[in-house]
Amino acid sequence: MTEKTFSGAMVPVIDLHTHTTASDGTYSPTQLVEEAAGLHLKAIAVTDHDTIDGLEEAEKACKEQGIAFIPGIEIEIDYEGGEFHLLGLGIGDWRGAFWKKLQVLQAHRTERNLLILSKLQADGIRVEYEEIKKLAGGDIVGRPHIAQYLVQKGVACSIEDAFHRFISPGRPYYARKKAPSLEEGVDLIHSAGGKAIVAHPATLYLKPEEVERTFRSFREKGIDGLEAYHPRVTIMEGSQWAALADRLELVISAGSDFHGPSIPDRSLGRSSEGMWIEDRFALPFISNSCGILPV
Repeated sequence: MTEKTFSGAMVPVIDLHTHTTASDGTYSPTQLVEEAAGLHLKAIAVTDHDTIDGLEEAEKACKEQGIAFIPGIEIEIDYEGGEFHLLGLGIGDWRGAFWKKLQVLQAHRTERNLLILSKLQADGIRVEYEEIKKLAGGDIVGRPHIAQYLVQKGVACSIEDAFHRFISPGRPYYARKKAPSLEEGVDLIHSAGGKAIVAHPATLYLKPEEVERTFRSFREKGIDGLEAYHPRVTIMEGSQWAALADRLELVISAGSDFHGPSIPDRSLGRSSEGMWIEDRFALPFISNSCGILPV
C-alpha cells in the first residue's frame, strides 16, 4: 500500500532519529509527535542523548495520534579516534534497570559541562549553570545549550560561532565527556532489548582503506547496524554505507537527526538530500515498538 502525504511522498514515511527537549531538541515530545502526525508519518523513534526522559510522553502522544512508537536513545561512545554516537532502537525494557544505568552517563555529562564552564569562568566569562539548565528545559544539558547561552550573553554571534570559537574539539573551552566503550554501549542497549546502530558513520572520518576493517571490528563487538542515510551524506554516499551494511550482514537504518528549528536544514521524515525515509527501514525495530506499522 502507498499513501500520499501532503508533500507528495508515495510511500509510508517514518523517522528513526529525532530529538526533543529531553536533550537538545527544540520541541517537547508531544510537539514532536504532533509535527510527525501533521506530516502523516507512520512511525517515529525518539532518540535523545543519554536519556529516556521523553519516551513516556512521546509514547502517549503516539498512541493519541495513531503513530507507531519506537523507543530509542543516542549514546556517545569513547573511541580511539575521538568519539562517535550509537543509537539504541527498539529498546523494550526502558523503565527499570536500564534507566538506572543511564544515571552514570548523565553524571559524566554533568561533569563535562561543569569543566567547560570552569574554563570559561577562568577566562573571565561569567556563566551560570542553573541558567543554562533553565534554558535546556530538562535535566540533560549539552554543548548546544551552552552555545545558546553564550549567544544570549553576547559572547558569541551564533550557535555555530560558539561551537567554532569556543566549545568544539581543539577549541579553548572544549572538554571531553567520559563515555562508555563500544562494548559497554552495545551491552547497555542490548540489555534493554534494543538494536545498537552506529549513528551517522561518516562522522568517524575514516580513511577509505580503514572503513571496512573498522566496521568488521565493530560487528565483532556487537553492533547490529549502520545509519546509512543521514542528512550529512548524499544519497550516493548513503548507498555506499548501505552496501557495506549488506556485506557485513548488518541492519540498514535511516534518520533525519531532527532537532527542530535550531537545526533548520533537517526535516522530519527526510534524510540524505531530502529523501523520504520509507517504512521498510523500521521493520527491524518494530517488534519492540508500541503500535504497529500500517500495511
